[in-house]
Amino acid sequence: MTTWLRFTHRGATKIGTLDGDTIAVHEGSMFSGAAPTGATLALADVALEAPCVPSKIVALWNNFHELAARLKVAEPVEPLWLLKATTSVAAPGAVVRKPATYDGKTVYEGELGIVIGARLADASEAEAAAGIFGYTVVNDITAADILNRDPTFPQWARAKGVDGYGPFGPWIVTDFDPATARVRTILNGQERQNYPLADMIFPPARLVAMLSREMTLNPGDLIACGTSVGVGSMKEPTNTIEVEIDGIGRLTNTFVQ
Repeated sequence: MTTWLRFTHRGATKIGTLDGDTIAVHEGSMFSGAAPTGATLALADVALEAPCVPSKIVALWNNFHELAARLKVAEPVEPLWLLKATTSVAAPGAVVRKPATYDGKTVYEGELGIVIGARLADASEAEAAAGIFGYTVVNDITAADILNRDPTFPQWARAKGVDGYGPFGPWIVTDFDPATARVRTILNGQERQNYPLADMIFPPARLVAMLSREMTLNPGDLIACGTSVGVGSMKEPTNTIEVEIDGIGRLTNTFVQ
């Protein structure tokens, strides 16, 4: 298992691998041929960035058996997804702000993120599994009241594409088995979500393979696997929102109304 991260140090953005609290600085692309420079840095001395720069962010809806049962909706026979704006990306620790033009509710959605490591087009499940670089933690923040504001057109991309509404990180972990882990979401110190990733309707390799039938997936692309029960609003003027997956880490952001 390797932990990859992007960070800024003395005005320069770099990549590296993390061992304990020490970063081994690398050069090149983490997805192909990155090599250690020999330099090391303390984690406390850098500013974490989103751990990769996706060319697209795919976000799933209705991908957990328990949530489908709770909502009394049919489980899909193929993935239900949308594209989330790449400008929604926010770094670990970043302050996320509600747009001044929006006065509705904003909800958190703690999720597993898949990071693609190779170009995949019409991939088999075996090819998809081999093409997954690693996994990260996602908070798929949503301006919920925008979704059905216009009765003629559900506005998923707009509701989820607000600047800053896509924090992920704090890093990417390779050789991780999602089937053994749970997602916990903690709002202002209170646990709101705690669900097993084994409950996914479309687990990672199958999901990636099915998505690749219609669109090419590129190294660095991010797939947010969807959320389960426990989604709710961030109601305080200032909110601390933490999403944690054992074996990966904890993503923490502040949301300001």
